[in-house]
Amino acid sequence: MRILLNLLLILILTCSIYLPTSHAQVRDLDEIKEAKVLRVLTWNGNEQYLPRAGSPPNLDKEYISRFAEQNQLQVEIIYVESFEELIPALQAGKGDVIASNLTINPLRQRQVDFTLPLLETTEYMVMGKSAKPLASAKDLANRSIAVQSGTSFALTAIGLAKVYPSLKITQIPAEMSHDEIFDKIASGEYDITINDSNILESTLVYRSDIKKSLQANSAKQVGWAVHKRNKLLKTALNNFLLLEKITINNTVSVKTNWDLIKERKNIRFVMRNNIASYYLWKGELMGFHYELARHFARANKLSYEIIVAPDNEAMFEYIRSGKADIALGFFTPTQDRIKSGLAFSRAYHYATEQLVIGTSDLNIKSVEDLKYRNITVRKSSSYWNTIKDLQTLIPEIVLTAAPEEYDTERIIAGVASGEFDLTIADNHLIDMELSLRDDILPSIYMGKEKAQSWVVKTGNTELLANVDSYIKKTYRGLFYNILHNKYFENEKLTSSHHQDFNLQKSGGALSPYDDVVDKYAKQYGFDKHLLIAQMHQESNFNPKARSYAGAQGLFQVMPRTAKELKISNMYLPENGIHAGVKYLRWVTERVERWNVQQDQVIWFALASYNAGYGHVNDARRLARQKGWRDDVWFDNVERAMLLLSQRKYSSKARYGYVRGKEPVNYVRNIRHKYEIYSHAVSVNSF
Repeated sequence: MRILLNLLLILILTCSIYLPTSHAQVRDLDEIKEAKVLRVLTWNGNEQYLPRAGSPPNLDKEYISRFAEQNQLQVEIIYVESFEELIPALQAGKGDVIASNLTINPLRQRQVDFTLPLLETTEYMVMGKSAKPLASAKDLANRSIAVQSGTSFALTAIGLAKVYPSLKITQIPAEMSHDEIFDKIASGEYDITINDSNILESTLVYRSDIKKSLQANSAKQVGWAVHKRNKLLKTALNNFLLLEKITINNTVSVKTNWDLIKERKNIRFVMRNNIASYYLWKGELMGFHYELARHFARANKLSYEIIVAPDNEAMFEYIRSGKADIALGFFTPTQDRIKSGLAFSRAYHYATEQLVIGTSDLNIKSVEDLKYRNITVRKSSSYWNTIKDLQTLIPEIVLTAAPEEYDTERIIAGVASGEFDLTIADNHLIDMELSLRDDILPSIYMGKEKAQSWVVKTGNTELLANVDSYIKKTYRGLFYNILHNKYFENEKLTSSHHQDFNLQKSGGALSPYDDVVDKYAKQYGFDKHLLIAQMHQESNFNPKARSYAGAQGLFQVMPRTAKELKISNMYLPENGIHAGVKYLRWVTERVERWNVQQDQVIWFALASYNAGYGHVNDARRLARQKGWRDDVWFDNVERAMLLLSQRKYSSKARYGYVRGKEPVNYVRNIRHKYEIYSHAVSVNSF
């Protein structure tokens, strides 16, 4: 009886999301074009992650953006807190289209219209790595399966429970993301769950604490949803999908010649996950090479995929084997590389190799001073040949091979820590490091300036010609110069390093904006002194501050975040403060779901504000694996955060690489300033 009631409850919750509404305010395509805005509904649980072996995350939104651009529309992303809210929101006229990995099934088709399918996916059961395995569906007897109401997974679970009555169904809170569910599966809190193969495949790339088990259902199609009265929009979306060859009915070749790339309208780039090439920051995909790849794809009206390789040799193998079309990095053409089946584009960047030393190592004035010194570089890098050539003149130089998975940033960090004696790196990479750290120094140059190129497979002459044409048009043009300045020529890449400051004396004020801070501190439930400390850390009280990534105002809020908060013009002090405090409240509420120590919530929230909620959650997971506390920030999770800048750990993190030193310093600096402000004697207490 209890099982039947449980099934009935899940069924009611599943079906209740599709009840029709009499207040739907639906805009068809003509009204959408008149408003010049396409409202796209999606679920918060489809969190941004770092894609490693496929297209960018949230492909729905990527394609929708292309549709909007073709129709001269702006895209407004509207998030709902739970998956079951998507269809009611569409019916209520809160959005024009649902783009959220929505499975097409008869129940949903009775309430909304679907476009042509974008892809096909299969549901699988998911278990913890150490959970008792399922040899067949019969093993579901007396097991427990956890699903969210309002999802196709809930319907699948109900069907399974009808066949195996002793199977217990557990309802997962609607606001939990996929990764949070997988965390509970890995810990054993949930026994089994169900998820789509495309979500699961992207997850298994970076985490090994869960496993795919039995297929739970037959293959299903995924599409976009519009209101049943919205016929013009549906037709336009279908025409777009057919024209762009995005639907599942189109076969995709894996060959890499230019004609086939244009035919499939998709190009695959391979690169590294590091601060120079490709990384995730505050929910935004960034990196010099990532932005070049995206610009090239858009210039050629192509969709694009990013494949992350563990090292340079793996990148080259992806090219030689045809698994990727273009390798992007700072690659110097060499005869050995050319002989191995690689072709190099015209130069898109120039760099000079330079020695990197520790701050106390000031005795190197020329290459003669390198006798008996140990220089560590990767054997696959052009730096290796530089030192080998130098050894013919100065054989006393010791050359050591760094692990291939170590990128230049990691080796430089080794010089700073004393792990390595010396290294060499391209001067622009050293400049980037110097903007972020003060424990290394640049030393002598190690030769002449060298050209650096894009890499394709030998024989792909048309692809190479198109790359050369693109580089010829863009190199040292406006886009290129802005991009290069953004990543390599800023004095500071982030706003998280500021000099210690003196408290303002005038009237006892702690900042020029005490009254505004006090107002929003009370509204959102924060300590005003903490907010002032954060504001100084973010912008040094400069309301016109703008970071290299585009964050704006006193609290350095990203434009996309400000739009989601429905607050405009971050350069107005009132707006910038309001947006920052409101966003901190949103982040804090998410952190509170982690059940961390109450006195630690604010530190986790600040770290999430700086680095992104996902990176901090990755650090919590790593802390657990290391045997450290995942509910305490200082000396526990912050230690794990530092490790996420190492490929050994970032390759197994959902959100990938993060410069862990940044959020660690950010939180510690704010705590230090907060203590100063909290104890400051103010005449005008506010």
